Amino acid sequence: MPMISKILIANRGEIALRVLRACKELGIACVVVHSTADADAMHVRLADESVCIGPPSSRESYLNIHQIVAACEITGADAVHPGYGFLSENAKFADILEAHGITFIGPTADHIRIMGDKITAKTTALELGIPVVPGSDGEVKTEEDALKTAAEIGYPVLIKATAGGGGRGMKVAKSEADVIEAWSTARTEAAAAFGNDAVYMEKYLGKPRHIEIQVFGDGEGNAIHLGERDCSLQRRHQKVWEEANSPALNVEQRMKIGQVCADAMKKLKYRGAGTIEFLYENGEFYFIEMNTRLQVEHPITEAITGIDLVHEQIRVASGGGLSVTQDEVHFSGHAIECRINAEHARTFVPSPGTITHFHAPGGLGVRIDSGAYQGYKIPPYYDSLIGKLIVHGRTRVECMMRLRRALDEFVVDGINTTLPLFQDLVSNQDIANGDYDIHWLEDYLANTPAA
Repeated sequence: MPMISKILIANRGEIALRVLRACKELGIACVVVHSTADADAMHVRLADESVCIGPPSSRESYLNIHQIVAACEITGADAVHPGYGFLSENAKFADILEAHGITFIGPTADHIRIMGDKITAKTTALELGIPVVPGSDGEVKTEEDALKTAAEIGYPVLIKATAGGGGRGMKVAKSEADVIEAWSTARTEAAAAFGNDAVYMEKYLGKPRHIEIQVFGDGEGNAIHLGERDCSLQRRHQKVWEEANSPALNVEQRMKIGQVCADAMKKLKYRGAGTIEFLYENGEFYFIEMNTRLQVEHPITEAITGIDLVHEQIRVASGGGLSVTQDEVHFSGHAIECRINAEHARTFVPSPGTITHFHAPGGLGVRIDSGAYQGYKIPPYYDSLIGKLIVHGRTRVECMMRLRRALDEFVVDGINTTLPLFQDLVSNQDIANGDYDIHWLEDYLANTPAA
């Protein structure tokens, strides 16, 4: 594969800026696309070239495949980096780019398809030797199937959309009386959200942690893992705070599950960055899904490994292979990421509007990934993430102290943000002890009055 000469970034916000920075460091020309609502965005200001691809609606702009391909042809871009969200896990998009001779900086369309359907992904994981949650063999098609499968698995059970994401099409049934209603509601939600009402069933774990393994493959049968991230602090299945490494794992557990995942990616001949996500309880890992893209929380892996994951994505897509072997991956210190959203810190109601004052923290071990600036008007049409605060320290204690200091320095005026929530969390004793699970944050929010 020839070296890439110009990359079009098919995304917006902080991730578009993140990829743009990597392009500039590698000396690769970059093009950004934008909607009319994002004409003043920071990544548009800093790009070598920009192309307006439509009105504010994502469907008419960032999800408009034909417009993005046209932008590639107009600007001569020979590769596309999709970032995360939008078209990053769209197999059709990858196929269309390939048909036009444009490199998709990501996995093959086949691998996106395999991992994009949760039933197929679970079957594939089993074949690859990855531990999975006990559950149905495939789609649960009838009420009778639902009752029978739930009895075999044992209550409580979780009914999930096969094409799901973000917690939609996901219902818990704690008894036989719950199953039919949960099965029906999950199908209805799945059909509305994804155009696909297929659901499957798996064992519901009581107090698990959410652990994910970062993997990288060259597409030729070589693959490595870059350790784990703990993403257990969630609200409505949306990650809020992430850590690397997990406070719950020791070195032996980390390397064992990491090697299982790397070996699986070797067998699959996976290409590029991927994340294998698990529920972890009582020392056991249970596969839930694989994301075939860069994750929002990738910077904490970069912090503890010193490896630039976007550089690595571009290198692999260019045919250059992996820059490191497993033996050359070393973990150093501890890192935490807080997702700063334009939302009320307790009600989580979105807060679009103009930022009247913006001051980012700095100092050793502090990184801000954000396209926000003073005077920037946050549009109401997209995800409310305005930035990520990433903090690294030699130990978790040092990291937590640095995070507390950085949060106190961070100023965003003119809109509501989730900064006050993180100031509460960094002072909480359970968080300090690393003693939390995927239900902890919602329980905390329900039972703790705002400061």
